[in-house]
Amino acid sequence: MRPAAVLFDCDGVIVDSEKITLRLFADSLARHGLPLVPAEIESLFLGGTLASAADEARRRGARLPEDWVEATYEEMFARLAEGTPLIPGIEPLLDALDKAAIPHAVGSNGPHRKMAVTLGQHPALHARLEGRIFSREDVARPKPAPDLYLHAARALGADPARCAVIEDSPSGVRAALAAGMCCYGFAAGTDGNRLAAIGAIPFRAMADLQDLLCL
Repeated sequence: MRPAAVLFDCDGVIVDSEKITLRLFADSLARHGLPLVPAEIESLFLGGTLASAADEARRRGARLPEDWVEATYEEMFARLAEGTPLIPGIEPLLDALDKAAIPHAVGSNGPHRKMAVTLGQHPALHARLEGRIFSREDVARPKPAPDLYLHAARALGADPARCAVIEDSPSGVRAALAAGMCCYGFAAGTDGNRLAAIGAIPFRAMADLQDLLCL
């Protein structure tokens, strides 16, 4: 069945930003006494907020300064501004949604400033999403709470039970399911088992979504 609306996460789903930010986090934590392997970094940061990740890093023994979150955001914005590509196939997918008259929006745990940096590098895409870009700054609770996706659905006038969410993190999948929405788990380069185990429908390329969404 076609969804009434499609809600996208941003990082790792629309923009290919996560390799940049995860490397930054790994380097920073190592400097502050917490060297972690890539899988641990991904588990700690992917889909969450920087503040919650800092709390967990400190719990694990990282000696982070009080201003670490603010300083890391500034470094992140600078790195991302150097060049953040789009996920391959995202623009044809949005074209197909427009052709099918299916509204869509973005819901990210990142701040609006981060999306202004990443999406802003792609003016045509940024413009087509204007007014439909939502951040955890807009709601009381970030993912994995359902608030952000429920907020986006209300903004589009869509029944949450008929919305589809496109996510790449366990936290995001949990948020979508808590909102009563169907979730498709973007698992490029993996088997998708981690997201499927939580309840997402895994897929590996944006082109595959056109069939999954009956476009």
